[in-house]
Amino acid sequence: MPDQAAAMQNRGMVARPALWRRVVALAVLAGAAALWAATSAMASPVTHSTLDNGLDVVVIEDRRAPVVVHMVWYRVGAADEPPLKSGIAHFLEHLMFKGTDSMAPGEFSAVVEANGGRDNAFTSWDYTGYFQRVASDRLELMMQMEADRMANLSFTEAEWLPERAVILEERGQVLESQVGRQFNESIMAALYKSHPYGIPIIGWRHEMETLTGADAMDFYRQHYGPNNAILVIAGDVAADEVLEKAQRIYGPIDPNPDVTRTARPAEPPHLAERRLVFEDPRVGTPYVSRMYKAPVRRAGDQQEAAALQMLAALLGGSSTSVLERRLNFEEGIALSAWAGYSGLARDYGTFSLGIAPVDGVSLPEAEAALDRVVAEFLEEGVDPDQFARVQRQIRASEIYALDDVQGRARQYGVGLSVGLGVADIDGWIDALDAVTPEQVIAAGQMLLDRRASVTGYLTTPPADDVEEEVSQ
Repeated sequence: MPDQAAAMQNRGMVARPALWRRVVALAVLAGAAALWAATSAMASPVTHSTLDNGLDVVVIEDRRAPVVVHMVWYRVGAADEPPLKSGIAHFLEHLMFKGTDSMAPGEFSAVVEANGGRDNAFTSWDYTGYFQRVASDRLELMMQMEADRMANLSFTEAEWLPERAVILEERGQVLESQVGRQFNESIMAALYKSHPYGIPIIGWRHEMETLTGADAMDFYRQHYGPNNAILVIAGDVAADEVLEKAQRIYGPIDPNPDVTRTARPAEPPHLAERRLVFEDPRVGTPYVSRMYKAPVRRAGDQQEAAALQMLAALLGGSSTSVLERRLNFEEGIALSAWAGYSGLARDYGTFSLGIAPVDGVSLPEAEAALDRVVAEFLEEGVDPDQFARVQRQIRASEIYALDDVQGRARQYGVGLSVGLGVADIDGWIDALDAVTPEQVIAAGQMLLDRRASVTGYLTTPPADDVEEEVSQ
């Protein structure tokens, strides 16, 4: 790679040594300032309490701007849906904007917008969340409206029937029109034979088509209530004032007596390798994707999860990681290669590996090269310099992430939704810092057994098939 001075000269610029030293110094100061701001955000007060009706309240004080993020998380998601009703959690999320006994359909978002804010919602397998980002002096209004729809949701067929068409269209646009997402949906369905993580969050189309407003209201009545919710408020607020408002606004809502923890089937032991080939003429770059069921971040013991996070970063977290360096830059086999770990879930996490080969390298050849490099890494161990560098990068990334108020609120919402405590969320960076190279290798040797994996090939159909399809 050319040095900075040469790069500047190539762009018609002259690198003056004294000026360049000042530029570097300013860059260092800017980076230090950003890190100081993020570290300050990390150190800002976080309080956690529980109201008498069961509502968890988390307050994150951050006075740098007169803005507040108001979030309500429900500990229920797509993995809690009844049989043959896939997509009902996401359907209900949409219907939560259709009105209450005192608010007209669409009025909620209109009021947020009229007050200069924005709102949205999201559904996962383990939780459903609703948020508004507004000026801090509008917080009480947001709390009043969210508390209203927590207890008084109301809609008619005129609202729910068109919204079912909306979610069906959404499935078509964000999933069925994107071959990579369809491929991933197939891999997840193969990875989980019993557990509902194998069912897409948005639902299977043939089941979505049968959903009704009564189904959604039944799901709401069973799972929504203060005793199954987490209120997270972050920004320009004082914890004692927020708690007073929460007690006054959310406190009068009675606990929902029907709330129960859904019994989810456990995934049986995965003893044989599973494979699939997904062919589609829309595929631009064929690639290999492998996924393993992995341990999650556990309350009180995040060591194994932290080791897996480090393993993913060392193998495929950047352009200097093992897979990219070996398969892309040194051997020229791959356009890209990657690894990833997702451990914020209630029941099972995932660990993934993948490679997109260059032209002329088949998917079986690419897969063999991927396996070889991973095996060599686990056999030879971690390079100490690389380990230290990656550990610093991960720490910096985690700290910088805390500088975003909404992102920080999301960390606590997700963590508490899947069973972690505030101490676990606060201690994640320390858990990553405590990981040793030996723990990383042990985690890899424990997890990366192909007999417990799903490997998928995403590719185009054979040329003969494409020609036959066109001729018809």
